[in-house]
Amino acid sequence: MQLEIKKYVLQLKHTFTISRESHDTQDTLIVCLTRDGHTGYGESTSNPYYRITLESMQKEIEAIRPEIEKFPFDKPEEFHQFLLKKGLSSFAVCALDLAAHDLYGKLKGEPLYKIWGTSIENYPITNFTIGLDKIEVMLAKMKEKPWPIYKIKLGTKNDLDLVSELRKHTSSVFRVDANCAWEVDQTIAYSEKLKELGVEFIEQPLVANDRRGLKKVMENSALPIIADESCIVEEDVEKCAGIVDGINIKLTKCGGLTPALRMIRKARNYDLKVMVGCMTESSVGISAIAQLLPQLDYVDMDGAMLLKEDIAHGVVIKDDAKVIFPKLNGSGITLLHE
Repeated sequence: MQLEIKKYVLQLKHTFTISRESHDTQDTLIVCLTRDGHTGYGESTSNPYYRITLESMQKEIEAIRPEIEKFPFDKPEEFHQFLLKKGLSSFAVCALDLAAHDLYGKLKGEPLYKIWGTSIENYPITNFTIGLDKIEVMLAKMKEKPWPIYKIKLGTKNDLDLVSELRKHTSSVFRVDANCAWEVDQTIAYSEKLKELGVEFIEQPLVANDRRGLKKVMENSALPIIADESCIVEEDVEKCAGIVDGINIKLTKCGGLTPALRMIRKARNYDLKVMVGCMTESSVGISAIAQLLPQLDYVDMDGAMLLKEDIAHGVVIKDDAKVIFPKLNGSGITLLHE
């Protein structure tokens, strides 16, 4: 295989804020794997919370470039196992794993969802994320993008007031994400009012390691609780059983599509709802997530919709929330300049 690495700074349409950080751009690494005239594309974004930068990912990958290019590529799962043995971060592994899956599908002449034996006849609608901001700014973002489901980022002293005000202006479904900013009793108390305000579920209200607190919340909350920061890798799925109602899988955090598929199966075994979320990726990462749609209960794949300008062609999310899958195989990705 031939390996190529590209670095981009993605410009966001609006400043994006959550409870712990705010940014106007998103650094992202694109990995290209080429064999027999076909190129597969993968992506991982930088992330200060997990201390991941473009430079750290590139350094990891470059250190094993000769071995990657000599690897006898057959199946993505075998390639993923090889990468794990090299001790790469999950973010670097994700970019390579996504590229390997895209390449595999293109070599096989089928989209990934078909290779996995699923159909795109039915799939969940992605939410559109409204970042934390002044209420007038959050309202302006909603009016700019009418959408059937909004994910509302929270984490202020006035969270209930924010949701109450937003509710006055739309009948769309709300999901709320506190990004670890709330306490146990606060979450339980909020859940009653949020349910009245048409909220579907609460995502990661408590700090990631407070599993006892999550269990108490789940047992007393008026709304389902979805784990995000508390469910990063495969081993976390079992730990989340019995303390939350569902999990939000991030491909960058778990290490790509290969472990994500296993996490979905494990979650089903524990009767957990399954969501896959994004990290403000371009259409490279979003198109990989889209291949999983038939297997999901919920999805947050609005990353490319938040960008001023995309860097790739792939799946297209229309204004009516319908997903248009490309005719190209694999994840269906091509970089725009190519």
